[in-house]
Amino acid sequence: MRKSKGLDQSQSRLGIAYMLGGMFLFSAVDAQAKFLTETLHPFQVVWSRHMGLVFVSLFFIARYRRRIFQSSRPGLQITRGALAAGSASLFIIAVSFVPLADAVAVSFIAPFIVTVMAALFLGESVGIRRWTAVTIGFVGALIVIRPGMGALHPAVMLVAAAAVFFALRQIVSRVLGNDDATSTTLAYTALVGGVILTLPLPFVWKWPSTTQEITILISFALMAALAETLVIKALETAEAVVVAPIQYSLIIWGTMYGYLIFGQLPDGWTWVGTAIIIASGLYTLHREQIRKVG
Repeated sequence: MRKSKGLDQSQSRLGIAYMLGGMFLFSAVDAQAKFLTETLHPFQVVWSRHMGLVFVSLFFIARYRRRIFQSSRPGLQITRGALAAGSASLFIIAVSFVPLADAVAVSFIAPFIVTVMAALFLGESVGIRRWTAVTIGFVGALIVIRPGMGALHPAVMLVAAAAVFFALRQIVSRVLGNDDATSTTLAYTALVGGVILTLPLPFVWKWPSTTQEITILISFALMAALAETLVIKALETAEAVVVAPIQYSLIIWGTMYGYLIFGQLPDGWTWVGTAIIIASGLYTLHREQIRKVG
């Protein structure tokens, strides 16, 4: 028993390390995206980012060939790919106007939206404690956004919309996870999203004019591919409830990149709202872990 427990702890630590690395790289990708939108159209930037996911999926396609596209619900797979393209596009458009750390903070409402949607559409049991955590987390989001007060650029609502799309994507993933392999979902998401994001490309494409742009675009796609791989490895190595809280490290890296690259820091109320969102999210994850153990 001790050996098994030690092995589990070792796997958990490795999974946490994978997820931490993935979040660090995803924050770097977001920072590069914000930088690139100063000279390139957001659709071109998000297409370049998505090519990282396509790159990862090619390894799975090469391994499983046609079998990888065998899905019990191909329509839902296509929907998930469209949601992935939509959420990424909305977020990158938003960060061209909104400070990076503020955008990351608002995106943290996604876990609460997932909880609500899971209760409404999947019939999952949500007790009074989790509903309370969802409500408190929503209050935290309102503190960050402060609608009607002009504290943030209106484009922050695009981040909220991106969070809704991301939450819908997770709900679809839960449905697909009962029958389809992770590699199948990854392949569909990469290819469907790639096709959708390619459609507007001829109308907005601008050839990179400087060595800096070319370098960042290459770095951008490679980091996105590596980050996606690390997250997949994290979820394969450790339980989701163990590694999920590490996603909140995004606010640390987002704030760091925002300050070092763009000279932007969140204001006091944003920190307060972010702290409330994170605390509520961690409590929700804690209750999820208790429910699974029980």
